[in-house]
Amino acid sequence: MVDSMDKIVNLCKQRGYIYPGSEIYGGLANTWDYGPLGVELKNNIKKAWWKKYVQENKNSYGVDAAILMNPRVWEASGHVGNFSDPLIDCKECKTRHRADKLIESFTDKINPDTLNDKELYDYIIDNKIPCPNCGKVNYTEIREFNLMFETKRGVLKEKGDTVYLRPETAQGEFVNFLNVQRTTRAKVPFGIGQIGKAFRNEITPGNFTFRTIEFEQMEHQWFCKEGTDSKYYQEYKQKQMDFITGIGINKENLRFKDHEKLAHYAKEACDIQFKYPHGWDELCGTHNRTNYDLSRHQEYSSKSMEYLDPVTCEKYVPYVIEASLGCDRLTLAVLCDAYDEEKLSDDDTRIVLRLSNAIAPVKVAILPLSKKLVEGADKIYSVLSKKFNCDYDEAGSIGKRYRRQDEIGTPYCITYDFDSESDNSVTIRDRDTMEQVRVNIDELLEFFENKFEF
Repeated sequence: MVDSMDKIVNLCKQRGYIYPGSEIYGGLANTWDYGPLGVELKNNIKKAWWKKYVQENKNSYGVDAAILMNPRVWEASGHVGNFSDPLIDCKECKTRHRADKLIESFTDKINPDTLNDKELYDYIIDNKIPCPNCGKVNYTEIREFNLMFETKRGVLKEKGDTVYLRPETAQGEFVNFLNVQRTTRAKVPFGIGQIGKAFRNEITPGNFTFRTIEFEQMEHQWFCKEGTDSKYYQEYKQKQMDFITGIGINKENLRFKDHEKLAHYAKEACDIQFKYPHGWDELCGTHNRTNYDLSRHQEYSSKSMEYLDPVTCEKYVPYVIEASLGCDRLTLAVLCDAYDEEKLSDDDTRIVLRLSNAIAPVKVAILPLSKKLVEGADKIYSVLSKKFNCDYDEAGSIGKRYRRQDEIGTPYCITYDFDSESDNSVTIRDRDTMEQVRVNIDELLEFFENKFEF
């Protein structure tokens, strides 16, 4: 487990996991680009999530809803009127901060979610919480700042209709409830899952990729009958934990945290928090949203969102259990949890990412011992790369190449040496144990079979 976010930031940039967005132009605050390794890791996490929540989840179906939606969707959901952060400005250095985050960083003895804007301001002033930038205590009153990005739809900007970049993916699942139910002939209970981009006009910077203005969500909505909702809520809380630990995160770095102050749509709500280098913070959420969302869309669209039970002929608006997981936050948590500095001797330490085999961006690295052995190593690469994402490295000593692969989290390295030419065998090195075994080249696919499944 890493002890400093700076170590993760540096490793990500140096090894090709994550780069600053628009870096050659000086960057853009709170934007990041995923590099060759980062995109593979993130895609592997998304594939694992889809397998768990859609493919293996009986009566679950996937959608990919449009990012731009009718503005009435966001009126119905409450985002137009209620989706805001309590912001406070420092009069001395002109920086802007979230009032609740100022309190969270100052003390853990009070939950700022339970306070209104006046109470937040009074607590900050009464306890003389300093500005993180200049250290002074001289603030403006708190103002609510809407987090949605606005844009215009139309040829002429001044005459265009206002639309929004979606702040969450969930509404795409809600508005398609009837479509999915009708076309799949699904019976309640059933689920709709989606992975997609969302956008929030975040003012406060956010610990590398933890809080960004553009991010990816993995959300699953489980539609059920009232009375069964609390049972499914408990099941999905555990399902979230099982998934996160299943991709390799140590359970000691995770904890449940029930919401003390519920959102307007929630009957029950719980986060799973991860112990990031900056402290315990939200990784994912499970919410019992009741029938609030479907009822609101029924009201605003004038379209019935009722489900007709084919057995009892009963009509009702289903309740929804939501499992929401931030892909970027999970990717960051995976990197932080997997990072290890292993002391091998008094003067030798190796950095290793102990990533789960299933989500490691590179599964196997092929390393010819000499450039004279390229032809044989190339043949192995061409066979294995049809099945797994592989790396090929012939530069530097074999020890340095091992260390490079350890640092990017590659589970196995194959060394093709001079004996391989005669005995048709290679040496396979395990990342975590550093143990080596000799395996016949013809048996490599069998050796790696099932080693990377989730």
